[in-house]
Amino acid sequence: MALQVVTANRIGDGTVVYLTRGGGWSERIADGQVSRSDEERDALMAVARAKAEIPEVVEPYLIDVVEEAGVVRPVRYREEIRAQGPPVHPAFGQQAAGG
Repeated sequence: MALQVVTANRIGDGTVVYLTRGGGWSERIADGQVSRSDEERDALMAVARAKAEIPEVVEPYLIDVVEEAGVVRPVRYREEIRAQGPPVHPAFGQQAAGG
């Protein structure tokens, strides 16, 4: 099974967020809870769907990630852009803030 993280968009401002271990949301993928089994994946999605009912976020879904040297990053380029911002010079965008 692939490693996965739940992502969604926050209600109100549309910011990309990731479900954390404590059941909250973070703008940083590094804070996202990584599922390592089908059971963990299902539990994370249950929490995310409940948060979407509040409504706190919209359209939560799982993305495949990899861990390299302790750093979590998305597998798909689309999700990399959502996590880091547009592919611009590193001095600009979310990557400048350490996201």
